[in-house]
Amino acid sequence: MRNRLWIYLTSFIAVLCWGGVSSITGADVDWTEKTDLNLEASPLDVVASADGEWLFVLTPGQLLVYAAPENKLLKKIALDGQFDRLAHSARDNTLVLSSSSGKSLKFIELQLVHEFDISGLPFKGPENAAVSVAVFGDYQ
Repeated sequence: MRNRLWIYLTSFIAVLCWGGVSSITGADVDWTEKTDLNLEASPLDVVASADGEWLFVLTPGQLLVYAAPENKLLKKIALDGQFDRLAHSARDNTLVLSSSSGKSLKFIELQLVHEFDISGLPFKGPENAAVSVAVFGDYQ
């Protein structure tokens, strides 16, 4: 009888303490709307890169790649198949598309390409070369 009373008493105290802690640690959430994107088609899935720089939007038949800070559409990638889910692997910068109806997966490795405007700058070699090497040697 004494053990049962002890169990009830400790349970009652635990419930009182939990109620007190949860009311003290309760928090509110504040938010600010940043922007809206108007899409040409209904989004099936959306995922952002781990660094927040890219936003990937899966729509029927295509994948849209946005520069997230500027909300600028960078690329439209045409897709064959009925893909309906999207995931991003930050480790190797790969998108994984899945199709539940087609029972398939597609892996797309992403590579960031930087373009520099070198018009009017001195160059050596053919002007229309496939590769340009820019040397930033005058900066200290």
